[in-house]
Amino acid sequence: MSYEFTIIVPVYNEEDNLERVEKEFNKYFEIAAKPTKVLFVNDGSKDKSQELIETICKRSPNFEYISFLENRGLSAAIKAGFDHVETPLLGYIDSDLQTAPEDFNLLLEHIEAYDLVTGVRANRKDSFVKNMSSTIANGIRRAFTHDGMDDTGCPLKVIKTDYAKRIPMFKGLHRFLPAMILLQEGKIIQIPVQHFPRIAGTAKFGFWNRLIGPLQDCFAYLWMKKKYINYTIAKKG
Repeated sequence: MSYEFTIIVPVYNEEDNLERVEKEFNKYFEIAAKPTKVLFVNDGSKDKSQELIETICKRSPNFEYISFLENRGLSAAIKAGFDHVETPLLGYIDSDLQTAPEDFNLLLEHIEAYDLVTGVRANRKDSFVKNMSSTIANGIRRAFTHDGMDDTGCPLKVIKTDYAKRIPMFKGLHRFLPAMILLQEGKIIQIPVQHFPRIAGTAKFGFWNRLIGPLQDCFAYLWMKKKYINYTIAKKG
């Protein structure tokens, strides 16, 4: 199959979710707006995640994986995904499936006119503390970046691959993907998507690292914005 869309699925100790991930994506492949495959990025899991990932990949050519030697964090996993994707479009979703693969079709409707399309979680099914910390963190980030995005933490995105590969990633930058597309003079939009409670596994971020980390990262983003190199080639010979 000639794939056009690769969905990156970072994994860290998600053994209880992976069979459901396989099931939901096999259903999505049948209705996907573009020929689609999944790239698991195992971020140094300590449980049976790698064993399950390899089993899933043996069952279907629509799944493939890369596996880290040790845990390096979400931004590193996303960056590795960006580096290894070869299709013209890439997506990103968390392995807890609090967002639905089927909603990628909603985002793909807009990707020709935009360079990044991100979901915004409607009727979030998280705890009050998680929702409140996310709201505060998004407000802080929006004040620094002026990207106009209400929910950059939404783990459902579609990006044109050539834009994604030009993003200079650092730890925490996964929260700033729309802003980094704007630095490239790209176009972004947010689209409402479904949101569900976490069924299995545990959240990897707590109250303080949802607030302190994003605040620190805002200053890193401002430094990068000041130093960012952007150019367009007019002619080549």
